[in-house]
Amino acid sequence: MTLAVCLLLDDRSDAALRRLWRRLEDADVPTLLTHTHGHHVPHLTWAALRSYDLDEVRTSLEALPEQPPLALHLDAFGTFRRSRCWLAPAVTASLVERQATVVDTVARSGADLHRHYRPGSWVPHLTLAPRLHLSDLATVAALVYDVLPIEAVGVSTALIDTSTGARHPLSHPI
Repeated sequence: MTLAVCLLLDDRSDAALRRLWRRLEDADVPTLLTHTHGHHVPHLTWAALRSYDLDEVRTSLEALPEQPPLALHLDAFGTFRRSRCWLAPAVTASLVERQATVVDTVARSGADLHRHYRPGSWVPHLTLAPRLHLSDLATVAALVYDVLPIEAVGVSTALIDTSTGARHPLSHPI
């Protein structure tokens, strides 16, 4: 089981991503809308933890200062080599600094960080379809580029158990 430290979106941005998920599903491309437990929410993952103590991670992150909402300019579509496709936010200093702070904080809690979330390896993204088939790439690209750009806003932080979708909201955004 993996615990993800996630930046969650405001209602308008969440709805825009869910509409895109629905458009992809209507084109027979499975998205996070129907993947695994079906409780996925649009998000940007700051860190994925392979082993952790939930209370330690939560206490460590709650000690960080509250951060203002984070504007995310989504104007790029990408894929990882294992078929996951996503939207990429413009990389800003604030985005990179916040992620590095989260990683440092969870590491000090004793959690084991997944290697793809180490600063310098992390690729910021908002997942659309976790298992994109190459034959669907043109369809997905056409649907995605039809709605880009999306101006999203990250407004809250939650710890999410990726195997169940259980959410543990933090008291303030980090």
